[in-house]
Amino acid sequence: MERSRINTAIRSAEAVLERHGWHLPDWANWTPKDHAREPDLAAYLHERQLGWDVTDFGLGDFARQGLTLFCVRNGRQGDVSSLPYAEKLLFVAEGQVTPFHAHKVKLEDIIVRGGGNLMVAFSPEGSFDSAPVMVDGREVADPYSAPVRLRPGQSVTIPRGLQHSFWGEEGRGDVFVAEVSQSNDDLTDNYFREPIGRFASIDEDEPAHRLLWNESR
Repeated sequence: MERSRINTAIRSAEAVLERHGWHLPDWANWTPKDHAREPDLAAYLHERQLGWDVTDFGLGDFARQGLTLFCVRNGRQGDVSSLPYAEKLLFVAEGQVTPFHAHKVKLEDIIVRGGGNLMVAFSPEGSFDSAPVMVDGREVADPYSAPVRLRPGQSVTIPRGLQHSFWGEEGRGDVFVAEVSQSNDDLTDNYFREPIGRFASIDEDEPAHRLLWNESR
């Protein structure tokens, strides 16, 4: 994935935050030089996977299969001295799919904060749990029959082990999404239904606007 495409995705997400009046910690705006200037804080952020994350899942078609995220707070799975919860912001383009995946440790709520509608699909294939899917306290009778449509303000609780995929509904615009969950680990707790990668390989065709969390050492 080209660095220029990553930069464009982050600038687009920053514009969404500005439109919604949503403010982030000061280190969200760090340049690579800022990371070098504060190495202790940069290491803290990296260890907790905090900051920007842009991925095409190694598939090379970000517009169709990709995701832009910002992790605001997070603990470390298995570390009882750290935060037991995480908060992420997700920027989902219209028609842009996050492929089917599940988590063994993380229980999560996906919340539509603004923009268009979020479509969330579930699959028994590759799943290793069958707990109920809840939309704002109401159980989804048959989550496998059709995607769940979440309008702004609505949320879904996704059980551990359940394969799920989501995208912005066609014709409704991009979607501003939040994720509230147990502590998150993108290195060890993503189980994709298909053999794909979690992170993009980067072609450095221009300087980085912001470093991604996995670069912020």
